[in-house]
Amino acid sequence: MIPLECLPGFSTWGRSLEHLLARPEPLWVFGDTGCGASSVGAELARRRQVAFLDDADRQEDLPAWVRLHPRGVLAARSAPPEPLAGICLELRIPSLDEDPLVVAECLALLAQEEGIPAPLPPALGLLPCPGNLRGLRNRLLRWKLLGQLPEAVPAAAGALPTDSDDLATNLHLLERLLLHRALRRSYGNRVEAARRMGVSRRQLYLLIARHGDPVRGEVSTSLGPKRLSRARMRQNSSPGSEHR
Repeated sequence: MIPLECLPGFSTWGRSLEHLLARPEPLWVFGDTGCGASSVGAELARRRQVAFLDDADRQEDLPAWVRLHPRGVLAARSAPPEPLAGICLELRIPSLDEDPLVVAECLALLAQEEGIPAPLPPALGLLPCPGNLRGLRNRLLRWKLLGQLPEAVPAAAGALPTDSDDLATNLHLLERLLLHRALRRSYGNRVEAARRMGVSRRQLYLLIARHGDPVRGEVSTSLGPKRLSRARMRQNSSPGSEHR
């Protein structure tokens, strides 16, 4: 576990840590997925010597739990819901994007835990980092087990064709560009790629069937949407074919 003083934002929230530990109210620790909120909550519960509830925003009847554990510590992804908003003290753990100066130290500590010797490839510490600390660990494990680093997006991949004004063709290529970029930036993690694109996992798999996956080396298995097939038919037909 990464020490609390190495976590994002500790230089700010760490100042009130002893005060939070001494207060009689329940403590709600929250932050983005993988930011370390669960680890912080568990450690604060240990120091308070009280009960700890993880994934609190997914649990039912939280008021009853708080009544049973009046100084308990809860960890979640979002701020406390309305029944507890005025009862719990809130501690938000920032993301790595908000405190990028801690990335290098966190990466070094995680590498030490995983038995990965220095020096580490600079790409492992680049932001943005999906999943925060969890994402950093996943990068390290992929590097350790597979030697996998994020691929640079080919320069040509960002250019749409200038020889065609057809909307369907250009939308198809833009869709492929965004999909491949999301897959590269998420190191092939498809759940994270779907979140980045704002689509469901089913939609993501349909896109991969249509355009392939450059990280896993999978080729497309679909001809694409019907609008693209119609566009190709129009492009391949001769100018006078409609009148024959």
